[in-house]
Amino acid sequence: MESPKLRIVADGLRFPEGPVVCANGSIVLVEIARGTITRIFPDGTVHVVVETGGGPNGAALGPDGALYVCNNGGFEWLETPDLLRPTLQASNYSGGRIERVDLATATVQVLYTSCEGEPLRGPNDIVFDAHGGFYFSDMGKVRAHDRDQGALYYASVDGAHIKTVAAPLLAPNGVGLSPDGQVLYVAETDTARLWAFDIEAPGVVRKQPWPSPHGGRLVAGLGGYQRFDSLAVDKEGVICVATLVSGVISEISPEGGLLRQWQMPDPYPTNICFGGDDLRTAYITLSGSGKLAAMDWPTAGLALNFSGPAASTHLPTQAHAR
Repeated sequence: MESPKLRIVADGLRFPEGPVVCANGSIVLVEIARGTITRIFPDGTVHVVVETGGGPNGAALGPDGALYVCNNGGFEWLETPDLLRPTLQASNYSGGRIERVDLATATVQVLYTSCEGEPLRGPNDIVFDAHGGFYFSDMGKVRAHDRDQGALYYASVDGAHIKTVAAPLLAPNGVGLSPDGQVLYVAETDTARLWAFDIEAPGVVRKQPWPSPHGGRLVAGLGGYQRFDSLAVDKEGVICVATLVSGVISEISPEGGLLRQWQMPDPYPTNICFGGDDLRTAYITLSGSGKLAAMDWPTAGLALNFSGPAASTHLPTQAHAR
């Protein structure tokens, strides 16, 4: 299904991902290829908040109003006149980590670089639960002749507690929670499979028996060569998954039905989030072409835990326009 009402909010970005809607109407996102946290104002003005280095990826506002960022450590990049895309682990790979970014002071604090003795490889996407902890995916890194296994983790904002939720997964990417907070969704990139984990307690999920490879239950898988990226959940519980190669946003019901696909003008629509007064504006990162787009969405998005009001008091104080 085409998206004729798609509006370009900003362009000239270097592989934007992880958009977060703030209460003042601005969007904070990452530019992975530039290694920055960047704010987009409603008039399209672009301000760099801070440079993190590495590969800032998924992001979410925490209970303290700070931005929590999955940093994948960096990619190599292939650029043509029409498309920028990530490839292998960067030659200057700086290691995977979870970072806390104070948007008011533009300071970056590293919270986690490992879990249970194993280093984080390529943290990718993040979602907060109502208890103030966060789930995040680690996609791992790909090299010319080998690759890492992926995993799901749960951690606290004080940097003191982190645990493995499920492993191994094959390139886990987008993560999100159901409207009641009882189901954790994760999208695997290479398989284009959407998995669900039923939550029993914060950071604890009910494991399905074999043949589940990691204890998740399969929600849906797409045919042909398509790849899943990040996701968002709407108010009705529909999972909206950014889908690479085919360049669409796939709407999938909790029961596993593919409801529809919205065509994007870029093979790399990587992220979707909801904003506006009624949460019916979808913000979509068109990463290959370096754009942030917006469109009216047919249903309201799900309000995220801790998003919105705290962000309005954390504007950058020394940002510079580009």
